[in-house]
Amino acid sequence: MGAAAFHRRRHHNNHGRLIPAISAVSGALLLVFVLFSFLTPSPTDDEHFRHDLRRPMVNNGVVNVEVSGFRVPTSGGRLDRDLWKSRMSKFYYGCSNASKKFQEAEAITQSKRYLLIATSGGLNQQRTGITDAVVAARILNATLVVPKLDQKSFWKDASNFSDIFDVDWFISHLSKDVKIIKELPRRAGKTWTPYTMRVPRKCSARCYQSRVLPNLLKKHAVQLTKFDYRLSNKLDTDLQKLRCRVNYHALKFTDPIIEMAEKLVYRMRKRSKHYIALHLRFEPDMLAFSGCYYGGGDKERKELGAIRKRWKTLHTTNPDKGRRQGKCPLTPEEVGLMLRALGYGKDVHIYVASGEVYGGEETLAPLKALFPNFYSKDTLASKEELEPFSAFSSRMAALDFIVCDESDVFVTNNNGNMARILAGRRRYHGHKPTIRPNAKKLYRFFLNRVNMTWEAFASSVRTYQRGFMGEPKEVRPGRGEFHENPASCICEDTEAKEKMDSGPRKLGKEIGATRKDVGEVVDDENDDDELEWSDPDDEEDQNAPLDKGLFNRTGLDYDTFSSEEPELEELLSD
Repeated sequence: MGAAAFHRRRHHNNHGRLIPAISAVSGALLLVFVLFSFLTPSPTDDEHFRHDLRRPMVNNGVVNVEVSGFRVPTSGGRLDRDLWKSRMSKFYYGCSNASKKFQEAEAITQSKRYLLIATSGGLNQQRTGITDAVVAARILNATLVVPKLDQKSFWKDASNFSDIFDVDWFISHLSKDVKIIKELPRRAGKTWTPYTMRVPRKCSARCYQSRVLPNLLKKHAVQLTKFDYRLSNKLDTDLQKLRCRVNYHALKFTDPIIEMAEKLVYRMRKRSKHYIALHLRFEPDMLAFSGCYYGGGDKERKELGAIRKRWKTLHTTNPDKGRRQGKCPLTPEEVGLMLRALGYGKDVHIYVASGEVYGGEETLAPLKALFPNFYSKDTLASKEELEPFSAFSSRMAALDFIVCDESDVFVTNNNGNMARILAGRRRYHGHKPTIRPNAKKLYRFFLNRVNMTWEAFASSVRTYQRGFMGEPKEVRPGRGEFHENPASCICEDTEAKEKMDSGPRKLGKEIGATRKDVGEVVDDENDDDELEWSDPDDEEDQNAPLDKGLFNRTGLDYDTFSSEEPELEELLSD
């Protein structure tokens, strides 16, 4: 009995000593955990945007994007606006007819004045050159020879004008504005070699008259090379309206391109009543050229750095500064989160116009998790259907152009040529919604999104995007490129608008919110987000004679920007 009692006391004593030991170990572990939490650095930009993050998961009707730190609802939620239409668009319309004082081509075109244009870059950069070439010919009272397309730069597309655009329609539709011929006539039975020259970027009407006209009078045939953005944004109204007649009416794609694009649009519409077109612009070349950094560590720096070395004249940039200034595309995940915050639910169908995405499927995974109805021309059409176009980058780009133009909502992830042209075109044809991320504000905001609820996140995104949704009068007339903001070609139905403004007070909530919601006449936060690679003659006195000595005084080689690198700006922006 004594032994039994001793055994119980011993067991009790062991048990008593065990509890403090367990408590001490637990306390030590807790202390280690707390210290580890304090010592572990908070998520950095590298971790925030790293490409090797795990794929988002879909659980219980909620998309849980792990990197985001909060649950993203599948529904876009109920908003006080139509997601698929611009609220005030019915009061604005495209108007590009010439005024009565604008003489017809037959009356002003001078004999023995032939203007030839050699465009630069890919499809959309060339489109700006073609549009401005017509206006330049009008300024010079010259006959325009159908422009030559760039076949040598980065895109290396052998297509001629007539392979992409309906050349007969182009000539006939503009016949009252400018005389256009397909080829330069022979001179004394021999091939006529035109005098070749360049003009500064954004050359005014007076600049053309002082620089080009003297050579035209002397040589009778002048070819302007590297012709992209070589015409001023500021022209008189009739010349601006001529720009619109060219860009929005005369430049019609060839029938094969239109027919294939219509099939793609039909297949998108068959799947859903509405669709978003997204110009993603997250290709390796794009990111390398822009100098942006997305948190991929040494692997990303090495890969994009190697691509960046292809361009000898490319200057060194601060990769973080570009992101802070809104000069870099959003990641696919960020685009998806922005769209969900703006009200677009998981059931929305998206057409993506993009080349090879940096990081491949892993980079696209968050966007596809948010919007699984995800399509491109390669998934909508068979390889056989695309075969007539696939060897020609400009024809493939034309297919994307049409599908994006026909979309209910167009989302651009940078402010390049395609984005600008489509934004202007969509404004002209009824202000169809065009969303451009307010990248400067959104970048800083995305960094802190893990510290807020979804409701707060979505509300802030909607606030930041006011003025970036493609609504009428979003941008002041004269701001930005004319191709993006063709204010001279957009008229207002003031009578109808006044009737609405004076309507019953019960509509006041919607009307009163209009200016705030659409961001009317907003200062463009991204006004400088176009990373242009300027030519050494950009800052020249436009009325001064050409002088190579000017370039030599700057220490730049005259031909550096015209021989090897004409594709720099196009790579970034098309």
